[in-house]
Amino acid sequence: MAEVLLYNIHNPEKLRRIRTVLLRYGIAARTVAYEDYGHPIGYLTGYEGFEPAEPYTGENFADEMLLLDGFASGELSRFLDALRTARATVALKAVVTEHNASWSSAELHAAVREEHETMRELRERGTR
Repeated sequence: MAEVLLYNIHNPEKLRRIRTVLLRYGIAARTVAYEDYGHPIGYLTGYEGFEPAEPYTGENFADEMLLLDGFASGELSRFLDALRTARATVALKAVVTEHNASWSSAELHAAVREEHETMRELRERGTR
C-alpha cells in the first residue's frame, strides 16, 4: 500500500488539499515530527531490519518535503498530477529506495535539497 510521509506542511489550506488528494487515491499519510528526523527512513516506513534511533536533536529544516513509498507503476505520476491540479505541490520529494532506506530524514532532506538546487540551476541556465 502506498504511503506518504509529510514534512513541514504548515499551511492549513495546503495540508487540506494534500490530504484530500491522498484520501481520493486511498493513500496513507502521516506527518514526521522533528524528534523523529534521526530515525532511518526504513524504520519510519516500517521496513524490516531497521531500528529506531535516539530522538533527533540536530539541525532542523523548514522545507516542505514529501517522502513517497509503495506506489504501484503509474500511481506515482497520477498522484503528483493530482497534487498539481489541486495546487498543492511540494518542491522537495523523494521515493524510498534500497539506497536511501538507511538514511535519516535529515540526510535525505540534504540530498534532495541539493538535487533540487542543481536542477533549478540547470533549468535557469537553459532559459538564458
